[in-house]
Amino acid sequence: MDKEKSMYETLREEIALFRYSLIADVVRLKPGTSGIYQKLQETSQMEYKIPGTTRTLVAAETLRSWIKKYRSFGFDGLYPKIRKDRGKARKLPQEVIDVLIEIKEKNRELTVKQVIASALSSRQIATTIELPPSTVHRILEGAGLMEKLNHGSTKDRRRFSFHYAGQLLMSDVMHGPAVVKDGQRKYKTYLIAFLDDATRVITHAAFCFSENTNAFLPILKKAILRRGIPERLYVDNGSAYRSRQLELVCAKLGITLIHARPYQPQGKGKIERFFRTVRMQFLNQVLPKSIEEMNQQFWAWVEGEYHLTPHRGLEGETPMDRWAQRASKVKMVEPQFDLDDLFLWETKRLVRSDRTVSLNGLVYEIAAELVGQKVLLRYDPSASKERPIQVWHQGKIQHEAKLLDAYGNCYVKRERPSGTIQSSQSSQPPQFHKRSLNFMKFNQEDNDV
Repeated sequence: MDKEKSMYETLREEIALFRYSLIADVVRLKPGTSGIYQKLQETSQMEYKIPGTTRTLVAAETLRSWIKKYRSFGFDGLYPKIRKDRGKARKLPQEVIDVLIEIKEKNRELTVKQVIASALSSRQIATTIELPPSTVHRILEGAGLMEKLNHGSTKDRRRFSFHYAGQLLMSDVMHGPAVVKDGQRKYKTYLIAFLDDATRVITHAAFCFSENTNAFLPILKKAILRRGIPERLYVDNGSAYRSRQLELVCAKLGITLIHARPYQPQGKGKIERFFRTVRMQFLNQVLPKSIEEMNQQFWAWVEGEYHLTPHRGLEGETPMDRWAQRASKVKMVEPQFDLDDLFLWETKRLVRSDRTVSLNGLVYEIAAELVGQKVLLRYDPSASKERPIQVWHQGKIQHEAKLLDAYGNCYVKRERPSGTIQSSQSSQPPQFHKRSLNFMKFNQEDNDV
């Protein structure tokens, strides 16, 4: 216990020292001195390794509060406050969490305090368990139950469900836990999932460190390889889903791309329900050391539990049972079809006079006959840097370009166009060359002396 207390006090001291290091240059100045605001803004834009947290940024308003505390209480004012519940377990049991969520679901109008009062009066929770409002609010917010309901809407919204598997594939992103990356600090993760509307089957899903198009397309490709090519793809309205690359892939595969209307998430209720299940049943049980380990455990949970659990929306059937009944019209990928080639990214570049083009900060060497021409580059952004990229011109593939080897080019014989060098110039060296030889001879005589 004493050792734990010592570690806690050491951490508090480290936090106070860190806070002082950020405001040390400012607290020396008198209040109202010009330039303080600019310094705080510059400090807030830098990243730091903050003790006791994975956050890396400090807001300017936070810096101002530290300055006020230091001027009022000195260095002691920078110490973080000691929690009143320190030493007590702050994580609520899963049974308590389920009761709180169930109460809020039945009546979305209840406030956090009303949910707590209802839970205690229901006698489903022991009176010895403390329910801090901030903790309950965080639980309900994580379950997506704290959003305000708009009862005044007159829009015609109707429940829909396709009959056959593959008629509509629904996709969305859920914010996941932070995971250590490359043995360094923790990074936030995002769960990208694809759900079949008719069967609730997860065609594929994975946690990534980003939610952009680079992360989205590889998961879509695996979903197609697993469960076939859908007729429609229903996605969000964000920039990752408005990318030209996604539109090209869907057009080549014959998929109708549908975007949700802005600020109207009601149409994605099925996949939001899946994300809620992930939070309640999977994330509460997993403690991954890496994103690869988390994805392995997650997919084992999807195949071993989620797909085999009866769903109320499927009339008591499991997703796999419903898929077996209604997957007759799914269009599978034919063996001779090159899906990897179809998912290659495309971009246009102008070939420079030194036969090179730049792509994602790298320089590639192009054939000499394409100098000055616009070429189409097709590549896989997730592949290694050493992998060649396809070079297309006038609708045909010309060759595969490799990374520029500037040192190797020092020993490559250049191709010289004929007729550019006259014989008279090569037979007689220019006059300045003779003077250079005499100068070199004079220097050699000095060295001999």
